[in-house]
Amino acid sequence: MTQGEIEAAVAVAGNAARYDGQAVIVTGGTRGIGRSIALAFLAAGADVLVCGRSRPDLLPAVAGREASFVAADIRDAAEAKGVVTAAADRFGRLDVLVNNAGGGPVADAATASPRFFERVVALNLHAAFYVGQPANAVMRTQPGGGAIVNIGSVSGRRPAPGSAAYAAAKAGLVALTSSLALEWAPKVRVNHVTVGLANTAVDAGGFYGEATGAIDAVVPMGRAALPADVAAACLYLASPLAGYVTGADLEVHGGGELPGFYVATNKNT
Repeated sequence: MTQGEIEAAVAVAGNAARYDGQAVIVTGGTRGIGRSIALAFLAAGADVLVCGRSRPDLLPAVAGREASFVAADIRDAAEAKGVVTAAADRFGRLDVLVNNAGGGPVADAATASPRFFERVVALNLHAAFYVGQPANAVMRTQPGGGAIVNIGSVSGRRPAPGSAAYAAAKAGLVALTSSLALEWAPKVRVNHVTVGLANTAVDAGGFYGEATGAIDAVVPMGRAALPADVAAACLYLASPLAGYVTGADLEVHGGGELPGFYVATNKNT
């Protein structure tokens, strides 16, 4: 799938819900899934601010409307709060926060350094709280409150060999979501999206390269998730359609992954 095809799909998703006059933050919104989420909210009429450690060459933009950008390392609580302050000052309000920033390289748990583990957990778990806490403070002063969507992973729901730190952080994000949902209701809704095997690349080979076909074969829907699939879930959870939904975990994984025993005993299916 080309970048143009991805952005077209996101634009269609953006027209499914309207966010005119609303302000949205998407952390890690300059590339991959985060970029598609930002594009979807822009297409739906929202004012969008994205953040990252460095400014990209091209910011998310739809029909001449471009996302604002703040450079920040949201593993630092002060910088994370600065992102929220920048959005509130620029837009005069904050309606939606999508905690998308995350990731972590493959590492052997037997030899990974404590610093490596700490930094992966900080990005995938601590940062969501560091941005979420000041966002909640802004949202609860508004008549309509606000919505926070945390982007998680199936790695937080099942073993993830080679990604122990990432998996532990994503498991913690699920628990953080449900706890914050109870504490911050009813003014602020907090929900979680569990993303399955996802193809975030735009090249013909796909994110998994030569393994793409094998990956697609173990997903009941026949393909890995696309960024637009995750963006559509965010549009729903942040919208009035989900006005009574908080503390939920929306699994965007195409049905999950076929169990090993099934694959082993149904090789011709």
